[in-house]
Amino acid sequence: MVVDLIKLGNSEKHFEIEIKPLEINLESEFVKLNSPAQFNGKLKNSDSRVEVQGNISAELALDCSRCLQAVSKEFKFDFENAYVTAENYTEEQEIELEIKDLEVSIFEGDKIDLKEIAREQILLALPSQILCSENCKGLCEKCGTNLNNNDCKCAEKEVDPRWAALGKLKIDNE
Repeated sequence: MVVDLIKLGNSEKHFEIEIKPLEINLESEFVKLNSPAQFNGKLKNSDSRVEVQGNISAELALDCSRCLQAVSKEFKFDFENAYVTAENYTEEQEIELEIKDLEVSIFEGDKIDLKEIAREQILLALPSQILCSENCKGLCEKCGTNLNNNDCKCAEKEVDPRWAALGKLKIDNE
């Protein structure tokens, strides 16, 4: 859904949109929408600034960071962001960044795409590590076996060459 800011003028627009999986590109093979995402909120336009407040709920298919098994997670979050045009974002503002300035994005043109905002917010809301379970064992670094499903003997077979000579020692306890 693209909002024409000239037609909107200095007013507010409430919206509820459903974003189908094929309508949003999350730019990753590790993240996909399982079902349509719900994006509700309001857009407030002023002369030099567009403020977007909303909430997004989406079911995402992700890969576990340790074992790479598919994981389905439900995400629901609220966000608030402001958008300004490049000509309204001066060099002086770039030098004196404050905490509130970190929630400001630059856009060009007279239109703003709500689906693009949803895509951006979903990617920002993703945790840095996704786990299928808290006690996920991951993959064997040598053979690639999923240690949650199978045990491998890689750790037993390999001896550090610095300690190999100790294996040849015979110790008598007498």
